[in-house]
Amino acid sequence: MPADPWTELLAEGRESERLVHEHEEPARRARTAPIPPDLHPGLAGALRRQGIDHLYTHQDDALRAAFDGPTIVTTGTASGKSLCFYLPTLDVLLAEPRARALYLYPTKALAQDQARALAALRLKQIRPAIYDGDTPRPERAAIRRKANVVLTNPDMLSVGILPNHPAWADLFANLAVVVIDEAHVYRGVFGSHVANVLRRLRRVAAFYGTAPRFLLASATIANPVELATRLTGLADFALVDENGAPAAERRVVMWNPPLLDEALGTRASALVEAADVLAALVRGGARTICFMKSRKAVELIARHTAERLRDAPELAERIAPYRAGYTPEQRRELERRLVEGELLAVVTTDALELGIDIGLLDAAICVTYPGTVASLRQQWGRAGRRDRGLAVYIAGEDALDQFFCRHPEEFLGRPVEAAILDFENEQIHSEHLLCAAHEGPLTPGDEAYLGERWRERADALVAAGELRERAGAYGLRHAEDFPAARVSLRSASPDTFTLVDVASGELMGTIEASRAFSSCHDGAVYLHMGRAYEVQQLDLHGRRVGLAPFDDDWFTQAKKEGDTLIERLHDRREALGVRLSFGDVVVTEQVIGYQRKRLRDLEVIDFRALELPETSFATQALWFELDALVAAEPFPRAHLLSALHAMEHAMIAVLPLLAMCDRWDIGGLSIASHPQTLQPTIFIYDGHPGGVGITRQGYRRFADLAADAQRLIAECGCESGCPSCVQSPKCGNLNDMLSKAGALELLRRMLSPSRSAAAVAAGIAARP
Repeated sequence: MPADPWTELLAEGRESERLVHEHEEPARRARTAPIPPDLHPGLAGALRRQGIDHLYTHQDDALRAAFDGPTIVTTGTASGKSLCFYLPTLDVLLAEPRARALYLYPTKALAQDQARALAALRLKQIRPAIYDGDTPRPERAAIRRKANVVLTNPDMLSVGILPNHPAWADLFANLAVVVIDEAHVYRGVFGSHVANVLRRLRRVAAFYGTAPRFLLASATIANPVELATRLTGLADFALVDENGAPAAERRVVMWNPPLLDEALGTRASALVEAADVLAALVRGGARTICFMKSRKAVELIARHTAERLRDAPELAERIAPYRAGYTPEQRRELERRLVEGELLAVVTTDALELGIDIGLLDAAICVTYPGTVASLRQQWGRAGRRDRGLAVYIAGEDALDQFFCRHPEEFLGRPVEAAILDFENEQIHSEHLLCAAHEGPLTPGDEAYLGERWRERADALVAAGELRERAGAYGLRHAEDFPAARVSLRSASPDTFTLVDVASGELMGTIEASRAFSSCHDGAVYLHMGRAYEVQQLDLHGRRVGLAPFDDDWFTQAKKEGDTLIERLHDRREALGVRLSFGDVVVTEQVIGYQRKRLRDLEVIDFRALELPETSFATQALWFELDALVAAEPFPRAHLLSALHAMEHAMIAVLPLLAMCDRWDIGGLSIASHPQTLQPTIFIYDGHPGGVGITRQGYRRFADLAADAQRLIAECGCESGCPSCVQSPKCGNLNDMLSKAGALELLRRMLSPSRSAAAVAAGIAARP
């Protein structure tokens, strides 16, 4: 048996101890079912023309479930999920000539890919068409009239289709199926918006007399049925999750850059390691895809890899970066070169993580933790689809990366996270109520679509002068208003600053006002779509941020002072010797300055003061009071705040293990005596106005949260705290006053069976 193209690389990794874990995932045999005899003959013939003479068992299960009711399929990458919704949809369209279908994709590239797949079936009765921001205006009217499969994205559905539903009357009057692909992407703020868009879609369809069947496909997540229900507002989803597709054998490898300073916990660059690994795989002839989160890092890895192949220019020329920011023509050309084998390697952001067909690859590299286990599995699933494959994870020095390297078996066997969203987030929900009122007056029957709280929110909008009420119905105050144009599905707050390129005057995007002062103050280095910019001006009155391209070797970190006010208690319980609460809070922050730090060694260059106003936003939080825990055994009060601060950082670092979020979606505050609790208190809050349910998950699984935080700190080999345990890249206090030992002691008291239960209980009983 010939050696794998990565044999030499892995041997070197074992010798240098950079390879910290490896194991084999065995091949899986296919489980099949015959093509159902009652499938439309035209569709069965199209399948056979493509060489498909049987179905996988999960495709057969999905087909049968879809005819009975709403369905969600979660069977992992490369399992043929597309057929799971193609078959029932096309069967209906072929049997009912007037029927229409709507396909929703989170990216334009996915819609393009699926449109090609539909066209490849060569069914004359099926007329697919893409309707998004790139669709030429002269073609749009014909698509509305003729296409019976309209492929679009949630943004275009919200701003282009639903507000103009009279022009789409034929589609809505005959809408039989709505397909939502890559449903796991719709979580957090984006998912909360999309859940409202889908409820508006159901409401408009009902106006035209239809109740379309919803079919969802998702990567593996912990709560697929709950996600489907929260997204659509529909109940009784059937779940198809038994994968009948075959899988090739795959070797999984975890790679940790070498430790440079044991006391400080600093490691070699993950980008440099990635370039070394990628160059070795290319030399071995392995067709490889390499994922990295930022666009700038993608370009750097591609450049470093090419430099390592200077002695083999014919190989260096077959490596390319792929990211957002390229023109559609550039992206299509790169995709073609990948599919046809002209490229040996591509370095990409998550733009290629989703199910776009890019041909057969041998190896997949994930550089630093992508945010969720589900996303990591998606990325690894891009390679080794037909033959033996390699999956590599290259850790950074971040806390979660190092935590995983210390627990590889648990990490690789860890259940995927739950997708969290909250369609009734007050700000998001109110925005979409205005959109719905534009599409048709709100009436009591809308509770089935818009939720139980719609009238309460509508009354608030009446009081604010944005809606008017007449005879129990709510309509827009100004009929000519177009609220959908003001709603960004990627933001929780309508209060935003505009990002502008100062050289060209080009509008680049927006940022929530609640984040603008800490991320876009004068002098800040700001990353937008993976590129670095320096903030030239933060215009408070014009609500504009002037950005200029930046390529220096330093970054900025804002210093903030903050406070958290408890507004409303939703739930409370005693847990692990503390009083644990969940509720609504108001977070107030003031950016007082920033420091500049060198990229290469994280050395502080200087600190610069700023004069900016306070900002505040309402959100959800969990908080816990530790007075009884501290009193149970003597604890040096002089070190209490530092211990609380380090413990807060560790819990924020591991909360993404329980919910599909990034730690940048979470904030925190620790205080030795909070003015409302009058006790040592730690707050962990959703970083988005209104909250989207992230900290609610932490409240529910608080014991897991504390246990993961304890292990994160205890197993780190640094002396007094480092980026791999208690230091945070987003700390408002610039990681000042952190006690690793103190945090570990507090967590020990919370989790140790030998903790003085009587003393803790006595402390709780003595509380007012």
